Amino acid sequence: MVILSKPAIEQFGCIRNKQAATLFPPLIPLVDLSKPDSRQQIIKACEEFGFFKVINHGVPMDFISRLESEATKFFSLPLSEKEKTGQSKPYGYGNKRIGPNGDVGWVEYLLLTTNQDPNLLGTENPESFRIALDNYMAAVKKMACEILEMIADGLKIQPRNVLSKLMMDEQSDSVFRLNHYPPCPEVVQSLNGTSSNVIGFGEHTDPQIISVLRSNNTSGLQISLRDGTWISVPPDQYSFFINVGDSLQVMTNGRFKSVKHRVLANSVKSRLSMIYFCGPPLSEKIAPLPSLMRGDQQSLYKEFTWFEYKKSAYSSRLADNRLMHFEKIVAS
Repeated sequence: MVILSKPAIEQFGCIRNKQAATLFPPLIPLVDLSKPDSRQQIIKACEEFGFFKVINHGVPMDFISRLESEATKFFSLPLSEKEKTGQSKPYGYGNKRIGPNGDVGWVEYLLLTTNQDPNLLGTENPESFRIALDNYMAAVKKMACEILEMIADGLKIQPRNVLSKLMMDEQSDSVFRLNHYPPCPEVVQSLNGTSSNVIGFGEHTDPQIISVLRSNNTSGLQISLRDGTWISVPPDQYSFFINVGDSLQVMTNGRFKSVKHRVLANSVKSRLSMIYFCGPPLSEKIAPLPSLMRGDQQSLYKEFTWFEYKKSAYSSRLADNRLMHFEKIVAS
């Protein structure tokens, strides 16, 4: 990634430090997947935060460390070598530009589909990288399916694979993303002397069902609480974080809320994150689950296919309320 001068850095957008996360945030919900009450804890976290941390997740640390090592090698390559994986349209290598609609960030990334072999041309050892990706994604997919089945159990909906089967479908439109945020020592100074953090990845929600995130031990991730307050998420390289996505918000008729999140660049250390976005098949119809509707409760959303929502979402800016176009006007 090319290091830019301070005027050039300003194009990425900044967050003033005085507007950053509160000093005494509520604790991020922690779910131990080995405990019998984990289902109830997951439901509570999805309702209150749309976000939680999981431990005893069953993903071997060896799979995690091997993929992190391979990803670190990849992002250390010269730009010309990284670009041999293909320009991100949408899959492949991307640098600074996030999507086609003008969003930029202090980030470079590799975006891959999970249902076909990735193009790893230009990497030092394509086969080693591919094996690391396959092992990691298979283990994370298994964990994600278990979490989705716990959600079904906690919501008392049958069959318990009503959500996980969308991921297990061979046509599942899940994607995997490796994000690398290089150190950004330049701090933008305003006229009154206050400093600002450079945006690594702007605020947004994820459009899929859930997202499974793991990062190295570098800070930067923030989530927005229901009142709009931003809080920092302490990094933990041994755990995973789960985001509720827009699709799950719709399927629960708004009982769960997709979490708005962002990443701020770190001034000293690189941040490497790995995100598995759990998507349904393109033809899958997304609507509130009938078993969750009570009495004369009305649906808050119009029915749509994942293809329709994905097309709409990726035609929007990151910070846009993408579900707004699919909300119903409900009579009071």
